[in-house]
Amino acid sequence: MTSKIGPANGKIIIAPSILSADLWCLGQQVQTVREAGADWLHVDVMDGHFVPNLSFGPATVKSLNGRAQLPLDVHLMVRQPARFIEAFAKAGADLLTVHIEAQDDIKDVLLQIKKSGVKAGLSIKPDTDPKRLQPFLDLLDLVLVMTVQPGFGGQSFLPHSPQHIACVREQIDASARPIWLEVDGGINAQTARLAAQAGAHVFVAGNAIFAAQDIKGALQSLRQAATI
Repeated sequence: MTSKIGPANGKIIIAPSILSADLWCLGQQVQTVREAGADWLHVDVMDGHFVPNLSFGPATVKSLNGRAQLPLDVHLMVRQPARFIEAFAKAGADLLTVHIEAQDDIKDVLLQIKKSGVKAGLSIKPDTDPKRLQPFLDLLDLVLVMTVQPGFGGQSFLPHSPQHIACVREQIDASARPIWLEVDGGINAQTARLAAQAGAHVFVAGNAIFAAQDIKGALQSLRQAATI
């Protein structure tokens, strides 16, 4: 398959997270964020082991593929990501992000993702040293900096997050590779500006978009805040 996500180009990307959507009317809400100008759709996958929660699987991605008409940014918060790469790639993921803290050999997992024709991302938790990313940058299309502890929506942006984002931005710039820098957790109009100032340009937002009375207005406010 060919990913619908191209190399990083400095553009601001807004990726609504369906973890915060009303699943009773998920299709309608996806259509709403698409019409409001969303760039990607973020799908959080949790296995109940790496994080203490369960969420979506390949069937959700397969259902969204094509119908959502947005690139699918799939975040694997799972203990053993190698077990899931093939299934999510076949289901239609455009980008698969795994955690550096996972049990599997990270280089092997990233190579498996690339071999599947999907863009490869690597995520770090808030308490992980960002410099651990350095050995993997040559294989990455995206780095995801978690700005809350992964596993649950609705958390508050952690105060030290801008320092982590800035450290990752410095590494990406030094690599001279077109790598997206994504942030996820407690992102709203206020924290998006802080993250953007630190160097992020992909913003995952759940409650800030799906819990808003005016979804289109919330998404546009978020984009405006991130455009510094």
